[in-house]
Amino acid sequence: MVSWHRLNGQAWWMVICLASFLVMEHAALAANTKKSAPDLGPTMRFVVVRNSAPGCEPTCPEWISAEGSIEAGTPALFKRTLKGLGGRKLPVVVDSPGGNVEAALALGRLLRKNKLDIAVGKTRFTGCQPDAKDCKENDGKGARYFGNAYAGGAICNSACPLMFAGGIRRVVGQWAFLGVHQITYIRTKLQYRTTYRVVGGKKKIVSKKIVGRKNAGSYKTYEMSKSVEKRLAAYLNEMGVGQAVLETMKNTPASSIQQLAPYDMLQAKLVTSLDAVDLLTAPTLCNTDPVAANCREIPAPAGDVVAYAKPAPAAPVEPETGQRADVGDMRFVLVRGRSFLCDPNCPEWISAEGMISAQTPERLRQLRDTIGDRRLPVVINSPGGDVLGALAAGRLIRERKLDVAVARTDFIGCEPDKVDCTAEDGVHVGLTIDASGACGAACPIMLAGGVRRLVGPRAQLTVHPIGLEQRVKTYLRDMAVGSGLLVAMRSVPASRHRQLEPEMMLKVGLTTGLGSADEFTGPTICKSQPMPENCRVVSTSEVQAEAAVKL
Repeated sequence: MVSWHRLNGQAWWMVICLASFLVMEHAALAANTKKSAPDLGPTMRFVVVRNSAPGCEPTCPEWISAEGSIEAGTPALFKRTLKGLGGRKLPVVVDSPGGNVEAALALGRLLRKNKLDIAVGKTRFTGCQPDAKDCKENDGKGARYFGNAYAGGAICNSACPLMFAGGIRRVVGQWAFLGVHQITYIRTKLQYRTTYRVVGGKKKIVSKKIVGRKNAGSYKTYEMSKSVEKRLAAYLNEMGVGQAVLETMKNTPASSIQQLAPYDMLQAKLVTSLDAVDLLTAPTLCNTDPVAANCREIPAPAGDVVAYAKPAPAAPVEPETGQRADVGDMRFVLVRGRSFLCDPNCPEWISAEGMISAQTPERLRQLRDTIGDRRLPVVINSPGGDVLGALAAGRLIRERKLDVAVARTDFIGCEPDKVDCTAEDGVHVGLTIDASGACGAACPIMLAGGVRRLVGPRAQLTVHPIGLEQRVKTYLRDMAVGSGLLVAMRSVPASRHRQLEPEMMLKVGLTTGLGSADEFTGPTICKSQPMPENCRVVSTSEVQAEAAVKL
């Protein structure tokens, strides 16, 4: 069609033409047809979330929940979210089936430019939901959305790992799923309106505008184009990620998905540690001084001080026996690791969680008697408690020549203290999480009893004066722990706590190395020679009888 116009004595015409060519490439989790783009569900939305854990307020961690498929306009939405934060650096918790490759690269570069951390995880919202309209449930609470982040069932597939690679700290953990595959190429037919002007008998383009788009089908292939491969290789190199990730992408059909194992991701530097989403969102991040960058204090509303305020710290007593209302007495539970990396020969340990009391040593003794001569490491997570109880428990640990590490144990299936929670042969199933482990007040005294003692770089250990100084001094000498620990305790004002850094703990002799609980409970330790004493082979029939766990 040709239409003529005359302006200032010049001849004009417009030609509307159709041009069909490849204009975008994106990786898709699954394409069910060769004639349409894969349906990856709702587009990614970004929501700032505040941790809703009980007792968290007034200072709680916050994060950006990023859930949905990656589309061409997703980077612009992310930029808008970051602009609204005014420079605050919040970690990103992502759950995505993938999407547009170019957009994923742009998102990764935005993460790196803004120096943000990222974890694969889902967000469970409490109160107002992101898709709810006119929700007023959280009005007056200082934040729009509240919730908690968790790893189970979360995915980062297809193009999502490219976005993920841009984070500073990058974690997936054992219970989230990160997978890659070949690229699905999508053809798009574009309809242009092109305006020409004739000058001296020659056509010159005045403007060229897209007036329509139409999907022209997609195709899957094992062959990644050289230009795309070169760009992805350069991007991963820019982000400090090994090329093994790209090789796995190239070798996996677009109609399939290849999950990357935790240790493979660590080897390829796709993750920076084997931690999970808790590393970036746990409430304990805000208990340190200084607090984590993503912690924000919200003052208590007028007339609601009691609901928000944390209990005022009491002056130290002789000995410290203060009991926190939100933490029960220490329980001891036998735990077996669960992972495809170790079955049927997985590590076992003793989980010790809760407040240390006068009854703690006897409870530990009773559990030890049930396992005979087996030496299982103790994984402890405790805010402290009774000093005399900690001294006696520490001596019992040394007497039985047990190792100790600070970490939290996450149980799979059910919590041991639930009435209907039963364990096969008295052994529960779980995994240790370094980032959520804490050991404070009298807890370091109990830790000092271990033969090998580890506090990973993501766990927290805090000290302050606890009384009974002469008895503690004698005990620490017996445990070959230097007097520097007692000096560190004395240096803290009565109303404060001091977090010790890994190098400081090693220097004063409280820890015996810079490793974490993974050295005692990691799924691959049972493959080493000699095999650690806490590894136990479960018969194939027993393994098959257990409920399947999705990784």
